Amino acid sequence: MSDTVPTFADVEAASARLRDHAKGSAVLTPLLHSPTLDRLVGATVLLKAEPLQLTGSFKFRGAFNRLVQLTPSERKAGVVAWSSGNHAQGVAAAAALLGIPAVIVMPTDAPAIKMANTKALGAEVVTYDRETEDREAIARGIAAKRGAVIVPSYDDPHIIAGQGTLGLEFMAQATSMGLMVDDVICPAGGGGLIAGVGLAVHHANPKARIYAAEPAGYDDHKRSLTSGQRERNVSSSNALCDALLTPIPGVLTWSLNRTGLSGGYAVTDAEVCKAMAFAFETLKIVVEPGGSVALAALLAGHHVVPSGGARRTVAVVLSGGNVDQATFTACLGT
Repeated sequence: MSDTVPTFADVEAASARLRDHAKGSAVLTPLLHSPTLDRLVGATVLLKAEPLQLTGSFKFRGAFNRLVQLTPSERKAGVVAWSSGNHAQGVAAAAALLGIPAVIVMPTDAPAIKMANTKALGAEVVTYDRETEDREAIARGIAAKRGAVIVPSYDDPHIIAGQGTLGLEFMAQATSMGLMVDDVICPAGGGGLIAGVGLAVHHANPKARIYAAEPAGYDDHKRSLTSGQRERNVSSSNALCDALLTPIPGVLTWSLNRTGLSGGYAVTDAEVCKAMAFAFETLKIVVEPGGSVALAALLAGHHVVPSGGARRTVAVVLSGGNVDQATFTACLGT
């Protein structure tokens, strides 16, 4: 399935792997509901709380789904990945559970908490400079030398299918609450999460609208949806939302997102900080900057809920909670 566009059946299969493997069951994260947020927005808002997932983000889902399918010889050779932090931790955790050696190529300016957690999970970390070095070239060189398997952070069908289990879960959780999700707002970096979520959401409700949320200046999905082709970001460093600093939408993810998304929103750092503060003060949950962009888009009024007719249900993905204390307190103080 390496070059094949994943389907809803692949998401279901990934869900079974995550649920049934004796050592690798992912956490069924809660779907939060805040009457305060409902009143502010004029809709029923449900928030999928992935900061409570293993390793503190959704990334464990795709990483485990990829690694658990490796052959015995591939497991012995190990895996290599590149990431600023959340994918790194997801791969490291999955590798540790499955007894697979893992090397993670991380930028020198990655959040300290993400680098420390990756090392604590047993992975070997190789650092690089975002501005002067090519992380993929470094990773591919290591993989070639060791015969290891490369585990991409988003442009891989197994990864996309694994991330899609998040959407499968919240659609089922909403149904158990007697609700059908009409709109989804989801963070987008390389597009793996939102592509997988789209497969699950549109299976349950083909009419659902799905929107990408991105940091201003790194809104490649928003611009790509406007132009009809993949657009590249100018920079890939020194941004608050470190988890979303991919240079361009993935080839495979874009093949799904170009038709699966209804639009995109670009949010400012100030809007992200307000969303982080709201999540902490009202929802009682810590969300990292990149994990807060979907909530930021809703709170800032970028997503307009249609008036009149039946009350709409909006699902918001809080994708991760791995944030340094200094960054978190600075955002809460703004």
